Amino acid sequence: MAGSYNHPILTPTPIAMSLPSVSSQLKAQILAEALPYIQRFWDKAVVIKYGGNAMTDPVLKAAFARDVVLLKLVGLNPVVVHGGGPQIEELLKRIGKKGEFIQGMRVTDAETMEVVEMVLGGQVNKEIVHLINQAGGKAVGLTGKDGNFIHARKLMVESKDRPGDLIDIGQVGEVTEIDPGLIAFLDSGDFIPVIAPIGVGAAGETYNINADVVAGKLAEVLRADKLVLLTNTPGVLDKNGNLLTGLTPESIDALVADGTLSGGMLPKIGSALDAARNGVKSVHIIDGRVEHALLLEILTDEGVGTLIKSS
Repeated sequence: MAGSYNHPILTPTPIAMSLPSVSSQLKAQILAEALPYIQRFWDKAVVIKYGGNAMTDPVLKAAFARDVVLLKLVGLNPVVVHGGGPQIEELLKRIGKKGEFIQGMRVTDAETMEVVEMVLGGQVNKEIVHLINQAGGKAVGLTGKDGNFIHARKLMVESKDRPGDLIDIGQVGEVTEIDPGLIAFLDSGDFIPVIAPIGVGAAGETYNINADVVAGKLAEVLRADKLVLLTNTPGVLDKNGNLLTGLTPESIDALVADGTLSGGMLPKIGSALDAARNGVKSVHIIDGRVEHALLLEILTDEGVGTLIKSS
């Protein structure tokens, strides 16, 4: 899984953390090591939240696309849910607008919602679909408005300073229901769904939904064996910067309570916890800055990042 590909778009950059070259014998050993994992996860759903540097660095983007195609070809059913924060920020700046966040959620007025829908449902989604198709897969891009398959309602955030008071953050939604029929239909045709986290309200309203939340809810609905969240950190870290793994919902609660986990990590952890508590067998928060992190986590003994167990 290590090594470089002879492809013009795979020029190394300082962001990507490349794996060292290995001998042919070690490559064969790694491939053999993957066999029991392929057997275990054959025909199982794996929901992947794709974001961070893995979405902006050319090396990592190409490696991610190849990883997803490989997982599909060896019998897994990957479903990709993507973010697009940096791309949204870039377009907001171009129109002279500053992004604002409250408790890790983007404040989304009507103008920002137009930008979000344009970037997520158009630019970013189509690029990911193109990369996967270039790598030999059959990807189909969707938003939650396609087939009304992600239903949402307005999300109000409770004030930290005034408990009980709710803050209106605009057209930000929370998932009320996901219809798995569209995903099942695509899977039956060996397509790879690529989903932008945009939902639709009861009256046809458009909602911006946190991508980690959509990935977590989708993993629950699909009864996925794995939920994998790509981040810009090695995983969940303690206050000294040490990687934590083998966590349970109870230990995560303690880390939130003592302030170890806060800010933008809270929506990610919240969706991971909900998924672990609601039938997803394992949740993985991994470093998307590492080439082929997805394959390392799913198809090798050691894995990378933080594992959150259902119990």
